[in-house]
Amino acid sequence: MTFPNPSQAPYKQLRRPVSDRMIAGVASGLGRYFAADPTLIRVIFAAATVLTGGLAALAYPIMWFLMPEEPAGAPAWP
Repeated sequence: MTFPNPSQAPYKQLRRPVSDRMIAGVASGLGRYFAADPTLIRVIFAAATVLTGGLAALAYPIMWFLMPEEPAGAPAWP
């Protein structure tokens, strides 16, 4: 019988990493969750902000507030 690793959750978690972030880690967290490059997420945020007249810029601080920060002792992303 095998037991799951208690340090790694059995499901994907949307969290802000502490290691590879530029401002708050929102783009890095989204990139890790969706298996995409964080730079691509940042470009999408910038384009959406321009196309919506700045309305999409409100999503960033909201996600910064709602996304939990990754614990300091968390294992590296697989």
